[in-house]
Amino acid sequence: MYKIEKMAGVDEVGRGCLAGPVFAAAVILNKNINIRDIKDSKKISFKKRIIISEYIKRNSVYAIGSASVDEINKINILNASLLSMQRALNKLKLKPSIAYIDGIFAPKNIKINYKTFIKGDEKVTCIAAASIVAKATRDLFMIKLGKKFPKYRWNKNFGYGTGEHLNSLKKYGITKHHRKKFKPVYNILMHTTRETL
Repeated sequence: MYKIEKMAGVDEVGRGCLAGPVFAAAVILNKNINIRDIKDSKKISFKKRIIISEYIKRNSVYAIGSASVDEINKINILNASLLSMQRALNKLKLKPSIAYIDGIFAPKNIKINYKTFIKGDEKVTCIAAASIVAKATRDLFMIKLGKKFPKYRWNKNFGYGTGEHLNSLKKYGITKHHRKKFKPVYNILMHTTRETL
């Protein structure tokens, strides 16, 4: 008998956003899952991404990790992204034998073997699955959060720095959910005394 390697794909989303937490997912796919539609989450429409994410979750062992805006402001976005990955891996109910991680960096405090992949969400199915689950989870979180701050249209831009989002920042000021050390937010903060609660 040989041991089947339990690979966990790990990816994060939201690094480039101006608002909201960064999220990560760790996913161990069932061996019989249909992988046809599992690809880089950025290449899938929002509605389809939600559907595929639910399919992946039903056919995998998965966990979600996140790092808050306060943590992003305190330890910077790279370290917060790695922290969200670490939390996702630590929450997995099944310990993987190896983690396949998107990017060139890996969390410092994981106690399993790992391998990093540049553009891993385009090359490795389990990383693509993690990217879909993480992005769908974060998008839904930002839609819910956006109901409290409708002026910023987070239900459409999910916290990314679109022209509409930047215009809203200039017009209405920043919220406690904005990343104050990110340059566009910082620049606005330096030129206004307003802050939305």
